[in-house]
Amino acid sequence: MGTTVFERQRTDPAQVRRSLAGSRREAFWLDDVARPQHPPLADDLRADLVVVGGGYNGLWTAIRAKERDPAARVVLLEANRIGWAASGRNGGFCEASLTHGRQNGVSRWPDEMATLDRLGDDNLAGIIDTVRRHGLDVDLEETGVLKVAVEPHQIPWVRDEPADADHVYLEGEELRAQVASPTYLAASWDQRGNVLVHPAKLALELARLATELGVEIFERTPVRAVRREGAGIDVRTDDARIRADRVAIATNVFPSLIRRTRLLTVPVYDYVLATEPLSAEQLARIGWDGRQGIADLANQFHYYRRTADDRIVFGGYDAVYHPGGRVRARYEDRATSFERLASHFFTTFPQLADVRFTHRWAGAIDTCSRFCAYFGTARGGRVAYSAGFTGLGVAATRFAADVMLDLLSGEDTERTALEMVRRKPIPFPPEPAASVGIAATKWSLDRADHDRGRRNLLLRTMDAVGMGFDS
Repeated sequence: MGTTVFERQRTDPAQVRRSLAGSRREAFWLDDVARPQHPPLADDLRADLVVVGGGYNGLWTAIRAKERDPAARVVLLEANRIGWAASGRNGGFCEASLTHGRQNGVSRWPDEMATLDRLGDDNLAGIIDTVRRHGLDVDLEETGVLKVAVEPHQIPWVRDEPADADHVYLEGEELRAQVASPTYLAASWDQRGNVLVHPAKLALELARLATELGVEIFERTPVRAVRREGAGIDVRTDDARIRADRVAIATNVFPSLIRRTRLLTVPVYDYVLATEPLSAEQLARIGWDGRQGIADLANQFHYYRRTADDRIVFGGYDAVYHPGGRVRARYEDRATSFERLASHFFTTFPQLADVRFTHRWAGAIDTCSRFCAYFGTARGGRVAYSAGFTGLGVAATRFAADVMLDLLSGEDTERTALEMVRRKPIPFPPEPAASVGIAATKWSLDRADHDRGRRNLLLRTMDAVGMGFDS
């Protein structure tokens, strides 16, 4: 087995420890915003639509519902605070792809990819239009993303990206002129398929827009049950009930209120660091004047980007599943993952050896076996749900909102006709088989990264049955 660049050019452990000393275990994005309070639900209500979940998926669903029918009474219930979970902890990469990358979609729905590409482009354009039309303060940056090869076997992967005006292949001095990292061998610059946002600002601004449109938002209101009652749905919380015509469930990684879907996702923890703001002199050492988002191409990959105040947010690589498949705050503090990330950061940018980290955090990704959202209905078609975004939901949640509203309307639309929408992913097995299978898969992916990307029998078998993972 070979080694990766992060092992060949490993950072001194003492430097790693110094860089993390004094960092706070808190998501930088949530620490960077003022968070308005919404009251808990205390009284019984009647609503046309109840949305369960106050992340991007739920917020877009509420907004899109009011845009379709301004007179509808739409109520959104959040168990904690708006945007506190994945929507306030991600990297802010807002990608057009609805299928977790084109290759993942081609391998599953080849006959639909032209449609899915178009719908994804339209969806991203709709997000940008909403931001501009309503003046949402989300630090929108239309700088695109660099997909970088850091091992020789990855070079063909970026060289084979679409050859069109929106994709630029870079190597040598051209690449170093964009971002100066000794680990970069080649890159594809996708200039239009991805924009960057401040993730927590996006959630809070969507909540502001929702309330301006007339959506009633209640925080700290966990939903305990969603039951069919006559011609409607009875939504139960700890202190109140809502009689609703329809319900959209947007609870992401948390256990679904629809019991039969609970094995369709597992929580996988992702870890992230944020540096202190870089000085002009420090930035000059690495360039990066184009402010693109960056991701490398290993199975265990890193993603990183600059913030408005010139920090670097650097995350990924470790993807940790905890046996039992539960979401727990204690899983967010994992010293080995933060130390590994810091080491990889300095391998990527050895010029920044004097930089320190101010924030370290983690969050749970709603991982499903096909790596992009799934959809469905329950309770006689009066409840819709979507989940399974697998870390690529910043933009896709808006598309999912439209799918759920289409399903609840009962109308046949272009979206509801998609095989991607009609079919569910393969469920994960129950414990302890889930832990064994996920551990074996992670080991195999790591081996592939150390063996020029070659996939072993387990990975090839998973590819064949529709559970392959390659990013």
